[in-house]
Amino acid sequence: MPRKIAVFTGTRADYGLLYWLISDIQASEELTLQLIVSGSHLSPEFGNTFEQIEKDGFHIDEKVEMLLSSNSAVGAAKSMGLGVIGYAEALDRLRPDVLVILGDRFEALSMAQTATILGIAILHIHGGEITEGAYDDAIRHAITKLSLVHCTSTETYRQRVIQMGEEPDRVHHVGAIGLDHIKRSKLMTKKELAESLGFELTAPFFLVTYHPVTLDDEPAEATFDALLTSLNQFDSHQVIITYPNADNGGRGIITRLEEYSDNSNGRVLAIPSLGQVRYLSAVKHATAVIGNSSSGIIEVPSFNVPTVNIGCRQQGRLAADSVINCQPDAASITEAITQAIAQLPVLQHSPVSNPYGQGQSSQSIINILTRMSSKPIKSFYDIKVGN
Repeated sequence: MPRKIAVFTGTRADYGLLYWLISDIQASEELTLQLIVSGSHLSPEFGNTFEQIEKDGFHIDEKVEMLLSSNSAVGAAKSMGLGVIGYAEALDRLRPDVLVILGDRFEALSMAQTATILGIAILHIHGGEITEGAYDDAIRHAITKLSLVHCTSTETYRQRVIQMGEEPDRVHHVGAIGLDHIKRSKLMTKKELAESLGFELTAPFFLVTYHPVTLDDEPAEATFDALLTSLNQFDSHQVIITYPNADNGGRGIITRLEEYSDNSNGRVLAIPSLGQVRYLSAVKHATAVIGNSSSGIIEVPSFNVPTVNIGCRQQGRLAADSVINCQPDAASITEAITQAIAQLPVLQHSPVSNPYGQGQSSQSIINILTRMSSKPIKSFYDIKVGN
Protein backbone atom coordinates (compact mmCIF):
# COMPACT_ATOMS: atom_id res chain seq x y z
CA MET A 1 0.00 0.00 0.00
CA PRO A 2 1.31 3.50 -0.79
CA ARG A 3 2.26 5.53 2.28
CA LYS A 4 -0.21 8.27 3.18
CA ILE A 5 1.58 11.63 3.28
CA ALA A 6 -0.40 14.56 4.67
CA VAL A 7 0.89 18.00 3.68
CA PHE A 8 -0.20 21.00 5.77
CA THR A 9 -0.46 24.52 4.37
CA GLY A 10 -1.73 27.51 6.32
CA THR A 11 -0.64 30.48 4.18
CA ARG A 12 -0.08 31.49 0.57
CA ALA A 13 3.66 31.62 1.32
CA ASP A 14 4.18 28.05 2.49
CA TYR A 15 1.91 26.70 -0.27
CA GLY A 16 4.02 28.44 -2.88
CA LEU A 17 7.15 26.83 -1.48
CA LEU A 18 5.49 23.40 -1.19
CA TYR A 19 3.91 23.38 -4.66
CA TRP A 20 6.40 21.09 -6.39
CA LEU A 21 6.64 18.74 -3.43
CA ILE A 22 2.84 18.43 -3.35
CA SER A 23 2.88 17.77 -7.10
CA ASP A 24 5.60 15.14 -6.81
CA ILE A 25 3.85 13.35 -3.93
CA GLN A 26 0.66 13.28 -6.01
CA ALA A 27 2.55 11.78 -8.95
CA SER A 28 4.39 9.15 -6.88
CA GLU A 29 3.34 5.50 -7.06
CA GLU A 30 4.76 4.90 -3.59
CA LEU A 31 2.97 7.78 -1.85
CA THR A 32 -0.63 8.97 -1.48
CA LEU A 33 -1.20 12.71 -1.04
CA GLN A 34 -3.50 14.08 1.67
CA LEU A 35 -3.78 17.87 1.62
CA ILE A 36 -4.83 19.85 4.70
CA VAL A 37 -5.58 23.54 4.06
CA SER A 38 -6.13 26.07 6.84
CA GLY A 39 -5.32 29.55 8.15
CA SER A 40 -5.44 32.53 5.82
CA HIS A 41 -6.14 30.29 2.80
CA LEU A 42 -9.78 30.16 3.94
CA SER A 43 -10.11 33.88 4.69
CA PRO A 44 -11.82 36.26 2.22
CA GLU A 45 -9.79 39.04 3.88
CA PHE A 46 -6.58 37.42 2.60
CA GLY A 47 -7.89 36.46 -0.83
CA ASN A 48 -9.42 32.96 -0.35
CA THR A 49 -6.20 31.47 -1.66
CA PHE A 50 -7.50 27.90 -1.30
CA GLU A 51 -9.14 28.57 -4.68
CA GLN A 52 -5.69 28.79 -6.29
CA ILE A 53 -4.77 25.41 -4.77
CA GLU A 54 -7.84 23.88 -6.41
CA LYS A 55 -7.08 25.64 -9.72
CA ASP A 56 -3.63 24.06 -9.60
CA GLY A 57 -5.34 20.66 -9.78
CA PHE A 58 -4.98 19.49 -6.17
CA HIS A 59 -7.78 17.89 -4.17
CA ILE A 60 -8.10 19.39 -0.69
CA ASP A 61 -8.85 16.57 1.74
CA GLU A 62 -9.51 18.79 4.77
CA LYS A 63 -10.30 22.50 5.15
CA VAL A 64 -9.86 23.61 8.74
CA GLU A 65 -11.21 27.02 9.71
CA MET A 66 -9.20 28.47 12.60
CA LEU A 67 -8.17 32.08 11.86
CA LEU A 68 -10.00 34.77 13.84
CA SER A 69 -10.43 38.18 12.23
CA SER A 70 -8.25 39.83 14.85
CA ASN A 71 -5.29 42.19 14.89
CA SER A 72 -3.92 41.19 18.31
CA ALA A 73 -1.62 38.62 19.89
CA VAL A 74 -4.56 37.35 21.92
CA GLY A 75 -6.45 36.73 18.68
CA ALA A 76 -3.52 34.76 17.24
CA ALA A 77 -3.29 32.66 20.41
CA LYS A 78 -7.03 31.96 20.33
CA SER A 79 -6.73 30.97 16.66
CA MET A 80 -4.12 28.41 17.67
CA GLY A 81 -6.59 26.88 20.12
CA LEU A 82 -9.23 26.62 17.43
CA GLY A 83 -6.64 25.07 15.16
CA VAL A 84 -5.82 22.29 17.61
CA ILE A 85 -9.51 21.33 17.79
CA GLY A 86 -9.96 21.31 14.02
CA TYR A 87 -6.64 19.62 13.28
CA ALA A 88 -7.36 16.84 15.77
CA GLU A 89 -10.58 16.01 13.94
CA ALA A 90 -8.90 16.21 10.50
CA LEU A 91 -5.92 14.03 11.43
CA ASP A 92 -8.17 11.50 13.14
CA ARG A 93 -10.10 11.12 9.88
CA LEU A 94 -7.03 10.99 7.61
CA ARG A 95 -4.63 8.98 9.79
CA PRO A 96 -1.54 9.75 7.67
CA ASP A 97 1.72 7.81 7.98
CA VAL A 98 3.73 11.05 7.85
CA LEU A 99 2.78 14.72 8.16
CA VAL A 100 4.81 17.36 6.28
CA ILE A 101 5.07 20.83 7.87
CA LEU A 102 7.11 23.73 6.52
CA GLY A 103 8.45 26.64 8.50
CA ASP A 104 7.53 28.60 11.55
CA ARG A 105 3.97 29.90 11.59
CA PHE A 106 1.60 29.72 14.56
CA GLU A 107 -0.82 27.70 12.41
CA ALA A 108 1.94 25.15 11.83
CA LEU A 109 2.77 24.96 15.55
CA SER A 110 -0.86 24.07 16.33
CA MET A 111 -0.71 21.32 13.73
CA ALA A 112 2.61 19.99 15.06
CA GLN A 113 1.27 19.90 18.64
CA THR A 114 -1.80 17.98 17.53
CA ALA A 115 0.12 15.45 15.44
CA THR A 116 2.49 14.80 18.35
CA ILE A 117 -0.38 13.92 20.67
CA LEU A 118 -1.93 11.67 18.01
CA GLY A 119 1.37 9.83 17.46
CA ILE A 120 1.89 10.96 13.85
CA ALA A 121 5.46 11.31 12.58
CA ILE A 122 6.37 14.79 11.32
CA LEU A 123 8.83 15.74 8.58
CA HIS A 124 9.78 19.41 9.08
CA ILE A 125 11.18 21.64 6.34
CA HIS A 126 13.27 24.80 6.92
CA GLY A 127 14.30 24.11 10.51
CA GLY A 128 17.45 25.50 12.15
CA GLU A 129 17.05 29.03 10.80
CA ILE A 130 17.14 32.24 12.78
CA THR A 131 14.74 35.21 12.54
CA GLU A 132 15.35 37.22 15.68
CA GLY A 133 12.65 39.82 15.10
CA ALA A 134 9.63 37.50 15.16
CA TYR A 135 8.14 34.93 17.49
CA ASP A 136 8.33 32.67 14.43
CA ASP A 137 11.90 32.01 15.61
CA ALA A 138 10.79 30.23 18.78
CA ILE A 139 7.95 28.50 16.92
CA ARG A 140 10.38 27.09 14.36
CA HIS A 141 12.59 25.58 17.05
CA ALA A 142 9.56 24.18 18.89
CA ILE A 143 8.38 22.43 15.71
CA THR A 144 11.89 21.01 15.31
CA LYS A 145 11.65 19.32 18.71
CA LEU A 146 8.19 17.95 17.84
CA SER A 147 9.41 16.51 14.52
CA LEU A 148 11.03 13.19 13.68
CA VAL A 149 12.85 14.05 10.43
CA HIS A 150 14.27 17.37 9.26
CA CYS A 151 15.06 18.84 5.84
CA THR A 152 17.15 21.98 6.12
CA SER A 153 18.00 24.62 3.54
CA THR A 154 21.75 24.89 4.29
CA GLU A 155 24.42 22.82 5.99
CA THR A 156 24.77 25.53 8.64
CA TYR A 157 21.11 25.05 9.56
CA ARG A 158 21.54 21.27 9.52
CA GLN A 159 24.27 21.59 12.15
CA ARG A 160 22.04 23.86 14.25
CA VAL A 161 19.23 21.28 14.25
CA ILE A 162 21.74 18.63 15.37
CA GLN A 163 22.89 21.06 18.08
CA MET A 164 19.28 21.03 19.32
CA GLY A 165 19.59 17.31 20.07
CA GLU A 166 18.34 15.80 16.81
CA GLU A 167 20.16 12.68 15.56
CA PRO A 168 22.39 13.48 12.53
CA ASP A 169 20.99 10.66 10.38
CA ARG A 170 17.52 12.21 10.68
CA VAL A 171 18.67 15.68 9.60
CA HIS A 172 19.10 16.22 5.85
CA HIS A 173 20.47 19.24 3.99
CA VAL A 174 18.28 19.45 0.87
CA GLY A 175 18.43 23.17 0.01
CA ALA A 176 15.56 25.66 -0.05
CA ILE A 177 12.51 24.01 -1.55
CA GLY A 178 11.14 27.25 -3.02
CA LEU A 179 14.04 27.34 -5.48
CA ASP A 180 12.57 24.34 -7.33
CA HIS A 181 10.27 26.85 -9.06
CA ILE A 182 13.25 28.45 -10.76
CA LYS A 183 14.14 25.19 -12.53
CA ARG A 184 10.67 23.73 -12.99
CA SER A 185 8.08 26.50 -13.36
CA LYS A 186 7.40 28.46 -16.54
CA LEU A 187 7.49 32.08 -15.49
CA MET A 188 5.66 34.91 -17.24
CA THR A 189 7.07 37.56 -19.51
CA LYS A 190 6.59 41.12 -18.32
CA LYS A 191 3.73 41.53 -20.82
CA GLU A 192 2.04 38.32 -19.63
CA LEU A 193 2.43 39.41 -16.02
CA ALA A 194 0.82 42.79 -16.72
CA GLU A 195 -2.09 41.14 -18.54
CA SER A 196 -2.59 38.66 -15.70
CA LEU A 197 -2.63 41.47 -13.13
CA GLY A 198 -4.77 43.81 -15.21
CA PHE A 199 -2.14 46.44 -14.45
CA GLU A 200 -0.04 48.08 -17.15
CA LEU A 201 3.65 47.83 -16.37
CA THR A 202 4.89 50.84 -18.30
CA ALA A 203 7.89 51.66 -16.09
CA PRO A 204 10.45 49.92 -13.87
CA PHE A 205 8.76 48.61 -10.73
CA PHE A 206 9.39 47.53 -7.16
CA LEU A 207 7.83 44.44 -5.59
CA VAL A 208 6.96 45.15 -1.95
CA THR A 209 5.87 42.94 0.96
CA TYR A 210 6.12 44.08 4.58
CA HIS A 211 5.03 41.87 7.50
CA PRO A 212 4.52 42.86 11.16
CA VAL A 213 7.50 42.37 13.48
CA THR A 214 6.10 40.36 16.38
CA LEU A 215 9.04 40.11 18.79
CA ASP A 216 10.79 43.48 18.72
CA ASP A 217 10.00 47.14 19.23
CA GLU A 218 9.43 47.86 15.55
CA PRO A 219 5.88 49.25 15.28
CA ALA A 220 4.35 47.78 12.13
CA GLU A 221 2.24 50.73 11.05
CA ALA A 222 4.92 53.35 11.73
CA THR A 223 7.56 51.38 9.82
CA PHE A 224 5.18 50.79 6.95
CA ASP A 225 4.45 54.53 6.79
CA ALA A 226 8.21 55.13 6.61
CA LEU A 227 8.40 52.65 3.73
CA LEU A 228 5.63 54.46 1.85
CA THR A 229 7.40 57.78 2.41
CA SER A 230 10.52 56.28 0.84
CA LEU A 231 8.66 54.81 -2.12
CA ASN A 232 7.33 58.29 -2.87
CA GLN A 233 10.92 59.42 -3.46
CA PHE A 234 11.08 57.09 -6.48
CA ASP A 235 8.00 58.16 -8.41
CA SER A 236 9.53 57.05 -11.73
CA HIS A 237 9.01 53.47 -10.50
CA GLN A 238 5.71 51.66 -10.28
CA VAL A 239 4.92 49.53 -7.22
CA ILE A 240 3.31 46.11 -6.81
CA ILE A 241 2.54 45.64 -3.14
CA THR A 242 1.12 42.47 -1.59
CA TYR A 243 -0.77 42.01 1.66
CA PRO A 244 1.11 41.05 4.83
CA ASN A 245 0.53 37.73 6.54
CA ALA A 246 -2.12 37.14 9.21
CA ASP A 247 0.07 38.01 12.21
CA ASN A 248 -1.09 40.50 14.83
CA GLY A 249 -0.63 44.02 13.48
CA GLY A 250 -1.11 43.04 9.85
CA ARG A 251 -4.58 44.45 9.35
CA GLY A 252 -3.40 48.01 10.03
CA ILE A 253 -0.89 47.58 7.22
CA ILE A 254 -3.63 46.38 4.85
CA THR A 255 -5.64 49.56 5.43
CA ARG A 256 -2.62 51.73 4.69
CA LEU A 257 -1.52 49.90 1.54
CA GLU A 258 -5.04 50.03 0.10
CA GLU A 259 -5.21 53.80 0.73
CA TYR A 260 -1.76 54.21 -0.80
CA SER A 261 -2.85 52.36 -3.93
CA ASP A 262 -6.16 54.23 -4.20
CA ASN A 263 -4.36 57.59 -4.08
CA SER A 264 -1.52 56.69 -6.46
CA ASN A 265 -3.10 57.68 -9.81
CA GLY A 266 -2.50 54.18 -11.15
CA ARG A 267 1.17 53.95 -10.12
CA VAL A 268 0.58 51.36 -7.36
CA LEU A 269 -1.14 47.98 -7.45
CA ALA A 270 -2.22 46.51 -4.09
CA ILE A 271 -3.10 42.82 -4.22
CA PRO A 272 -3.88 40.27 -1.47
CA SER A 273 -1.87 37.47 -3.10
CA LEU A 274 0.02 37.02 -6.36
CA GLY A 275 0.34 33.24 -6.25
CA GLN A 276 3.78 31.70 -6.59
CA VAL A 277 4.19 31.85 -10.39
CA ARG A 278 3.06 35.47 -10.65
CA TYR A 279 5.12 36.37 -7.58
CA LEU A 280 8.33 34.87 -8.96
CA SER A 281 7.58 36.34 -12.39
CA ALA A 282 7.29 39.74 -10.70
CA VAL A 283 10.61 39.13 -8.92
CA LYS A 284 12.25 38.30 -12.25
CA HIS A 285 11.21 41.61 -13.81
CA ALA A 286 11.48 43.87 -10.74
CA THR A 287 14.11 46.53 -10.13
CA ALA A 288 14.20 45.45 -6.48
CA VAL A 289 12.24 43.44 -3.94
CA ILE A 290 11.56 45.53 -0.83
CA GLY A 291 10.24 44.57 2.62
CA ASN A 292 11.04 41.98 5.25
CA SER A 293 9.82 38.67 3.81
CA SER A 294 11.98 35.54 3.96
CA SER A 295 11.55 35.28 0.20
CA GLY A 296 13.75 38.33 -0.24
CA ILE A 297 16.54 36.45 1.52
CA ILE A 298 16.03 32.93 0.15
CA GLU A 299 14.54 33.02 -3.37
CA VAL A 300 15.15 36.50 -4.78
CA PRO A 301 18.98 36.31 -4.99
CA SER A 302 18.68 33.45 -7.50
CA PHE A 303 17.13 35.95 -9.94
CA ASN A 304 20.10 38.33 -9.64
CA VAL A 305 17.71 40.98 -8.33
CA PRO A 306 18.60 43.09 -5.27
CA THR A 307 16.65 42.82 -2.01
CA VAL A 308 16.07 45.69 0.41
CA ASN A 309 15.56 43.97 3.76
CA ILE A 310 13.98 46.31 6.31
CA GLY A 311 14.47 46.06 10.06
CA CYS A 312 15.10 43.06 12.27
CA ARG A 313 12.45 40.52 11.23
CA GLN A 314 14.92 38.39 9.23
CA GLN A 315 17.93 39.15 11.42
CA GLY A 316 20.11 36.06 11.79
CA ARG A 317 19.39 34.40 8.42
CA LEU A 318 22.25 33.61 6.05
CA ALA A 319 22.03 36.03 3.14
CA ALA A 320 23.60 36.54 -0.29
CA ASP A 321 25.59 39.66 -1.15
CA SER A 322 22.59 41.00 -3.10
CA VAL A 323 20.63 41.56 0.14
CA ILE A 324 20.85 45.15 1.41
CA ASN A 325 19.90 45.51 5.08
CA CYS A 326 18.55 48.79 6.41
CA GLN A 327 16.97 50.31 9.49
CA PRO A 328 13.17 50.75 9.68
CA ASP A 329 13.17 54.52 9.05
CA ALA A 330 12.52 56.51 5.89
CA ALA A 331 16.07 57.83 5.45
CA SER A 332 17.68 54.41 5.76
CA ILE A 333 15.10 52.75 3.48
CA THR A 334 15.56 55.47 0.85
CA GLU A 335 19.32 55.03 0.92
CA ALA A 336 18.97 51.25 0.55
CA ILE A 337 16.58 51.55 -2.41
CA THR A 338 18.99 53.97 -4.10
CA GLN A 339 21.76 51.42 -3.59
CA ALA A 340 19.57 48.62 -4.99
CA ILE A 341 18.78 50.58 -8.17
CA ALA A 342 22.51 51.10 -8.74
CA GLN A 343 23.25 47.44 -7.96
CA LEU A 344 20.77 45.88 -10.42
CA PRO A 345 22.86 46.19 -13.62
CA VAL A 346 25.91 44.88 -11.78
CA LEU A 347 24.04 41.80 -10.55
CA GLN A 348 22.71 41.02 -14.01
CA HIS A 349 26.27 40.74 -15.33
CA SER A 350 27.69 38.97 -12.26
CA PRO A 351 25.42 36.15 -11.00
CA VAL A 352 24.77 35.96 -7.27
CA SER A 353 25.91 32.97 -5.22
CA ASN A 354 22.82 31.86 -3.30
CA PRO A 355 23.63 29.92 -0.08
CA TYR A 356 20.23 28.16 -0.26
CA GLY A 357 20.99 25.87 -3.19
CA GLN A 358 20.04 25.41 -6.83
CA GLY A 359 16.46 24.15 -6.83
CA GLN A 360 16.57 20.35 -6.52
CA SER A 361 14.95 19.85 -3.12
CA SER A 362 11.61 18.19 -3.85
CA GLN A 363 12.95 14.92 -5.18
CA SER A 364 15.34 14.63 -2.24
CA ILE A 365 12.40 14.99 0.15
CA ILE A 366 10.36 12.42 -1.81
CA ASN A 367 13.20 9.93 -1.37
CA ILE A 368 13.24 10.61 2.38
CA LEU A 369 9.46 10.25 2.68
CA THR A 370 9.50 6.84 1.02
CA ARG A 371 11.97 5.39 3.51
CA MET A 372 11.59 7.29 6.81
CA SER A 373 10.00 5.68 9.85
CA SER A 374 6.37 6.45 10.60
CA LYS A 375 6.89 5.82 14.31
CA PRO A 376 7.56 9.14 16.07
CA ILE A 377 10.08 7.68 18.50
CA LYS A 378 13.48 9.34 18.80
CA SER A 379 16.37 9.74 21.20
CA PHE A 380 18.03 12.98 22.27
CA TYR A 381 21.40 13.32 20.55
CA ASP A 382 24.01 14.72 22.93
CA ILE A 383 26.93 16.68 21.55
CA LYS A 384 30.17 17.34 23.41
CA VAL A 385 30.04 20.74 25.08
CA GLY A 386 33.23 22.53 26.08
CA ASN A 387 33.84 24.18 29.47
